[in-house]
Amino acid sequence: AVRLAKKFNGEVISADSRQVYKGLDIGTGKITKQEMQGIPHHLLDVANPRKQFSVAQYKTLATKSLQYIVTNSKLPIIVGGTGLYIDTLVGRINFPDVAPNPLLRKKLAKKSANELFKILKNKDPRRAQMIDSNNKVRLIRALEIIEIIGKVPTFKFTPFSNFIYIGLKPYNLGQRIYKRLLKRFDGMIREGKKLHTQGLTYGRMHELGLEYRYIALYLQGKLSRREMVEQLYIETRRYAKRQMTWFKRNKKIKWFTLSSVEGFKPTEFKKITEYARMAL
Repeated sequence: AVRLAKKFNGEVISADSRQVYKGLDIGTGKITKQEMQGIPHHLLDVANPRKQFSVAQYKTLATKSLQYIVTNSKLPIIVGGTGLYIDTLVGRINFPDVAPNPLLRKKLAKKSANELFKILKNKDPRRAQMIDSNNKVRLIRALEIIEIIGKVPTFKFTPFSNFIYIGLKPYNLGQRIYKRLLKRFDGMIREGKKLHTQGLTYGRMHELGLEYRYIALYLQGKLSRREMVEQLYIETRRYAKRQMTWFKRNKKIKWFTLSSVEGFKPTEFKKITEYARMAL
């Protein structure tokens, strides 16, 4: 994305549901200032991790960034793995404006993630297919919407000819995930300890999912280092599979495959550049 931004005078809008939070850097794999290479990045570090940040809030802030970039005659490049955020921003999804239901939330909060997932699977199997079955916050929100409108709405797609979609299929994804996990492990633990001393509870870390859920369990002595690595690796693979389930619905995505663990070869990146130039 940074390389494309340099070629096409662009700026990046992050579409990552956890990189919006301040301090969640190593666990989320947030891009560093050095890696940005001077390319402006929007929607990073805009929320307090102790508070929930909704897709509606994301759309409001990201739309402002989108307008700002276009107004300045730059190319907006939306980057990330949170398909819901991407599709909401570009208008592929009309997300329901359902107000929080405190009583229902309190009632559902007493149930385990497994119980909530079973309820959702029964009420809306399609939504259950694409949700993190361990994320109580998202499970409760999905059930909250169902309570009001009967089901999580079928996504309404609207044609946006001004957007092109580029998908990357990494070579040997499992190996890349595992190596990345080992490389970040010590840093994630230090980050988790720091966040906890700053007031981020273990319960909230659990809600934030993936790395932070397992960091919390490790710091509480509920998992050994080996158990954390093994379980987080399995859960990350599952998450990647859910991501692909989501993105496969969008037939406009042009997929490019990396042929090595190191990344793109010059010829492969050239193909992406040529595709982008023609499509734009």
